[in-house]
Amino acid sequence: MRQKKWMTGLSAMLLVTTLAACGDAEEEQTSDSTEEHSDHSMMDHSGSGEVPSGLSEATDPTFPVGSTAMMTADHMPGMDGTEATIVGAYDTTVYSVSYTPTDGGDPVEDHKWVIHEELDNPDEAPLEEGTEATLATDHMDGMDGAEATIDSAEQTTVYMVDFTTNDGEDVTNHKWVTEDELEAMN
Repeated sequence: MRQKKWMTGLSAMLLVTTLAACGDAEEEQTSDSTEEHSDHSMMDHSGSGEVPSGLSEATDPTFPVGSTAMMTADHMPGMDGTEATIVGAYDTTVYSVSYTPTDGGDPVEDHKWVIHEELDNPDEAPLEEGTEATLATDHMDGMDGAEATIDSAEQTTVYMVDFTTNDGEDVTNHKWVTEDELEAMN
């Protein structure tokens, strides 16, 4: 009898220890995925170079395809002050959006940039500040299919760019940099 109680007690302790370890691993995994959403440095900012259907190439962009410009954008670490090569220029409406990732990450505030053509069945451009829209792009994990709120809208030329971050990471086909985030090279 005493041995049976001892085995039952041992089994209960093993079960509790195993469950506690699983809980810690789950919390660690959740914490890691949260950091990916709030820390853009964990993201791969390169893209395929594909653009959404219906997106119009700019007819007379300030920075033509193949030219270089200095970036003043800071919506990802290592971007500000780097030289960018223009690989695409498009006329569209660009939005800053806030959303909660579909994969459970922390809410993202003021994400720059999503273009009108990357929204799922949007109304006529430009959408008003505060409008709800569904994202149809994957610039970041958990973005595609997320419900977003429009924080700002601007009709402008957006650029797809190649660049090397300040810490040496090569980024290709990065979407998007707005015209006012680029300066002519001297």
